Amino acid sequence: MIQTETKVTFAKNVGFRKELNKRVDAYFESQNIAKRDNLAMYIKTLIIFGWVISASLFTLFGSPLMWTKVIGCILIGFGIAGIGFSVGHDANHGGYSSRKWVNSVLGLTYDIIGVSSYLWRFRHNYLHHTYTNILGHDVEIDGDGLVRMSPFKEYRWYHRFQHIFIWLVYTVIPFYWSVSDIHLILVKRKYHEHAIPTPKPLGMLILLGSKFIWLGLFLGIPISVGYTPLQSLIGFSIIYMSYGLLICTIFMLAHVMDTAEFIQPNPVSNQIDDEWAIFQIRTTVDFAPKNAFLNWYLGGLNYQVVHHLFPQVCHIHYSKIAPILSEVCEEFGVKYNVYETFTEALVANFRWLKIMGNKRDVNLSEATGLSSN
Repeated sequence: MIQTETKVTFAKNVGFRKELNKRVDAYFESQNIAKRDNLAMYIKTLIIFGWVISASLFTLFGSPLMWTKVIGCILIGFGIAGIGFSVGHDANHGGYSSRKWVNSVLGLTYDIIGVSSYLWRFRHNYLHHTYTNILGHDVEIDGDGLVRMSPFKEYRWYHRFQHIFIWLVYTVIPFYWSVSDIHLILVKRKYHEHAIPTPKPLGMLILLGSKFIWLGLFLGIPISVGYTPLQSLIGFSIIYMSYGLLICTIFMLAHVMDTAEFIQPNPVSNQIDDEWAIFQIRTTVDFAPKNAFLNWYLGGLNYQVVHHLFPQVCHIHYSKIAPILSEVCEEFGVKYNVYETFTEALVANFRWLKIMGNKRDVNLSEATGLSSN
């Protein structure tokens, strides 16, 4: 059991989650399909792995023209993002398979691409999914002081430029994650006031040892087949800058938006005055539900509201669950925020970052309907 220094509680259930779960369970029963272990997901995994492997072989051994190498590196980066979106994300949530060992093995894809699956499960599965958009608990909206995503975050002068420089920040985030993983587990040992549980010896070995495997794959192999260290480093940088730009942009579109709420608990009771499931809907946004390619490639991350409510259901089912969620939301008077296109969501995220960079809007809780319980 995870022990933390502070614990936010939620108001008593009003029946929303119970009714939603009942209808979703009825859907799976009526269709006689499993929530996990689906053939479509296995095929998708093979396609994405094939994407990364073929793009890597093309880049290493294909045309010697430099511009083709650059394109190849970008394709590898997008393939790695696909692993992160679909395979590793579902597996680390326990939503890929009903077999724990399958989820554990595929969850290690995160370690192979440079980010600790152990720390990610604590930071993302526990802190982010439990305390979504609550500053001081949800690490993913903290921004380490560099980016201001929440109206409750202290304002600094350079935030006025964040909607511009954040695109550069995205490109270096994967390198930052890889280094900070080691610092967090060996030195800091906590996210905010939430102590990181100590991994077992095997877990620690995987966390630290996988960094060498990661570097060996993306730097060691190119050098071993004849590329210079400088050429290998440039290719590695292009791969991970492409990956970072894409994956950070997508994750931002779920919560850092002008329709997502940033809620702080009551300072006395440390409670949120909402049922947890309703709180999730208030702080999360879906986008581009009719875009077939994004539905496939993003691993259901464009159905982020559905994902937060059913993280242990394989994402290939999210498009079918969303209409059920919409019906229940309407019956309970809960607003379900959806941007119809990717462009609309991107503009909304840009707009919110710009607002957060405006010192005059430092206190937006009343002006925009944001809440502090």
